[in-house]
Amino acid sequence: MSPLIELYVMGIALDSRTGTPIVVLNDKENRRALPIWIGTAEASAIIRQLEQIKTARPMTHDLIDSILNHTGYGLTRIEINDLTSDTYYASLYLKDKDGQEHVIDARPSDAIALALRNNAQIFATANVVSEGTISTDQVRDEEETQAFKEFIKELKPSDFHKFRIDDESEQ
Repeated sequence: MSPLIELYVMGIALDSRTGTPIVVLNDKENRRALPIWIGTAEASAIIRQLEQIKTARPMTHDLIDSILNHTGYGLTRIEINDLTSDTYYASLYLKDKDGQEHVIDARPSDAIALALRNNAQIFATANVVSEGTISTDQVRDEEETQAFKEFIKELKPSDFHKFRIDDESEQ
């Protein structure tokens, strides 16, 4: 079994080219981001939960959550466990009232919407993280580069110490 990396929902973004919603997951250190293109309905379900917006009637993910709760099942975690041909795969990990675990195949967007409703942990396998994430350190690198450029701009020759080089020690 591949090691698991815990991820957190950073939010929903829109693909600037297509207008398609993207759920963005970050690792604990905010060093890697996993963008997953999702459907509009799933994006709405995730946003409603993130912003704690209640609807008059239960929406699909609320209904599934209600069914789980009324039948004695609890969602313990989700795993985004595969990436094949730009398609992500996920599993729901449910425990019944007897403590037996059940694994259900799910789309990541549906799994994330349910995880948020149940305060369940979100995990991805190491291969998904290595293949699907992008570094968010680039922003930090750019900031550091800009700060260094500013520092260099302010340097004067008098800021450097003069070193005496002993010609004999160099030979």
